[in-house]
Amino acid sequence: MSSGKKTQGRQKVEMKMMTKRSNMQVTFSKRRNGLFKKASELSTLCGADVALVLFSPGQKVYSFGHPNVNTVIDRYLSQVPHQNSGTMQLIEAQRSANVSELNSRLTQINNILDFEKRGMDELSQIHSMIEAQYWWARPYNGMNWDQLEFMKNNLENLKNLIAQHANRHVIQGAPTQTLQFFDGNTSSSTMSVHHHPNSQQRQMFVAQPIQNPM
Repeated sequence: MSSGKKTQGRQKVEMKMMTKRSNMQVTFSKRRNGLFKKASELSTLCGADVALVLFSPGQKVYSFGHPNVNTVIDRYLSQVPHQNSGTMQLIEAQRSANVSELNSRLTQINNILDFEKRGMDELSQIHSMIEAQYWWARPYNGMNWDQLEFMKNNLENLKNLIAQHANRHVIQGAPTQTLQFFDGNTSSSTMSVHHHPNSQQRQMFVAQPIQNPM
């Protein structure tokens, strides 16, 4: 013995505007695709000229048309009688060719602009690297107070390093000194004395790298 029916079956959904925005967007996307599919079927099966224009809840525009939206709308607004299919095909072929040519030219222009932009970016990077490496060659008129103070300190450090290197070369190039000493037999002897800087002295003349924080 079968049990009685417990469910009420498929219920008809009440047609009213949704309050939840996420549900509204999902429903619009599904119904839009279904509507475009039906319009395409109507055009294919019946040879009808169709134009659909939809505005989403987010004010985005979606359209579908056969042969295209502009042709159908212009024909509707001007009430121009339908031309034969051969003429329409020629018009659409010419329009498609023009659009294709314009798109090709636009793509070429965009590629050229992208190439020029990459070139400008590379030049800017090279300029920044040169300024960082040769910081003393930067023009002074475009610097602020902190940059000028930084430049002054680095130039003073560079001056001190150059002076240390010059002193080192002077010491290394000095002539050998000869000292005389006497032993108990009053006979004299000579000894050559060379100046060899120790490791601590050598470290005084090692150039320290100058970091540019700018």
